[in-house]
Amino acid sequence: MREMKYQLPETESGKNAWQLAREISLSAGEILLDWWPKTKEISDNGQNNIVTNVDRECEAHIRAEIAAHFPEHGIFGEEEKGDDPTTGWTWIIDPIDGTQNYAWGIPCFSTVIAVAKDGEVVMGVNFDPINKEMFHAARGQGAFLNEQKIQVSDVPQFEDVIMVTDPAYGPASGTIDTLQMLRKIWPSLKTARMIGSSALSISYVAAGRMDIFVHHRLQPYDQAAGMILIEEAGGLITDRHGNRAELYSDGLIAASSTIHQGFMEKTKHLRWREASSRAFNPRER
Repeated sequence: MREMKYQLPETESGKNAWQLAREISLSAGEILLDWWPKTKEISDNGQNNIVTNVDRECEAHIRAEIAAHFPEHGIFGEEEKGDDPTTGWTWIIDPIDGTQNYAWGIPCFSTVIAVAKDGEVVMGVNFDPINKEMFHAARGQGAFLNEQKIQVSDVPQFEDVIMVTDPAYGPASGTIDTLQMLRKIWPSLKTARMIGSSALSISYVAAGRMDIFVHHRLQPYDQAAGMILIEEAGGLITDRHGNRAELYSDGLIAASSTIHQGFMEKTKHLRWREASSRAFNPRER
């Protein structure tokens, strides 16, 4: 875990990026709630994903708010992509994490806003407007649920673990490997969940509601806020090989150090732990 405390960029009025991100996530949440009972325009975005008119409207709103205060910063988002998130000050945004849930009326989705400096995430916000829960963290300043400080679970035994995961993007092989991994270690788990929002899943692990999050591979906007939430909540977040997670990691594992170690031991001979055979394209969905 990186202990250093970053000096977050500030607006002309003296508001730092962490404060601004929380404000923007609230206004983005209002857009999502306004559209929640209405009929959405849904289109296929490829690789088992969909996009709605609300995704685009919400991302445009977030981009405009960021540009108004930090015009010199880059922005990388799910719908419009944009600037390289590994270079300079870059905002990483996902207007709706859990779009399929949102589109079909399942109340489990959130808005992600994070800031990275040369690829190192220094601030992250994940806001669930349905439950009015804001998970947020800044490097060296802790992780919070609304105003309450949070930490990863202290479950000592792997047999008591609640695991959370989600199907992989793209070819079915990633999801198949995940299901095979679950089948192999299921006798060692208490239970497992798939909730359809990776950002909320990681946030729940940071808050101690669940004990470990595992995913075949995510995009930066899915995991950016979660990366700093887990570390600031006292946990580990790594790739499938045990290396500290980065924006384009091959696989993701987030848990307390004890449970992380247990998972790595129990899965060391499984196919899920092998390097992904498909090259990672930073511009793919």
